[in-house]
Amino acid sequence: MINRPEITISSLDAQRLFTLIESLPTKKMVGISELEEELARAIIVDPKEIPTTIVTMNSTVKFTVEASREEFLMTLVYPKDLDLKGDKISILAPVGSALLGLAQGDQIEWPKPGGGLIKITINEIFYQPERAGEYHR
Repeated sequence: MINRPEITISSLDAQRLFTLIESLPTKKMVGISELEEELARAIIVDPKEIPTTIVTMNSTVKFTVEASREEFLMTLVYPKDLDLKGDKISILAPVGSALLGLAQGDQIEWPKPGGGLIKITINEIFYQPERAGEYHR
């Protein structure tokens, strides 16, 4: 059974993500259906109403992959904002889709490419645009 806690997403992020999905050349890309499912089940609120402990787009978050106990500090970004530094993760990556909308302390199980599940725990949100008053980034 997949553990998926309640998630909250800003209306601006939701709108941009729906537009991104529609712009993709194929809906058969890995992770697209999972992202669509997450958007469908999310509580969508005005960006000014997002709790400060929620992972939103462009948030920098520390999370742990439970199987390896490895900790990562990454910024959740749109594909166009990826670079070669390795400190960003695309919303279209399986772990990226899993992070969106989670709260600090939440755990989620997420399908891995090729089968199986990965369990992720949100440890801390170092930066969140909405908390910084940046609503239209």
